[in-house]
Amino acid sequence: MAQSSPRTYTCAVDAPIQVLGGKWKLILIFYLLEQPLRTGELRRRVPNISQKMLTQQLRELEADGIITRTVFDQVPPKVVYDVAEAERARLQELVDAMCGWGLYWVDKTGARVLAMEQQPG
Repeated sequence: MAQSSPRTYTCAVDAPIQVLGGKWKLILIFYLLEQPLRTGELRRRVPNISQKMLTQQLRELEADGIITRTVFDQVPPKVVYDVAEAERARLQELVDAMCGWGLYWVDKTGARVLAMEQQPG
């Protein structure tokens, strides 16, 4: 979705905070980098997000060109979300860096990572 005028950011770090900030967007991107997913699959991976918030976050990410939404012509309708190809490499770098720092912080503080506890094996 085109902006009527370019956004203004305080500094370069402000841009990703404004576009990707909030509690859920980077978590959704984390899972969409693994594979395209339907809304229900995202809800299962992020169980604490409400349907309303999930829809809002997906719409904002789509409007900013971060993710794509594909609607398949079938009954019932099938909608799949994926990371926009033009953004995939940079977002993967960002998520990898954040995961690296997150693992360092978890180790340092003794915190838990629920997604790691739920992995098989």
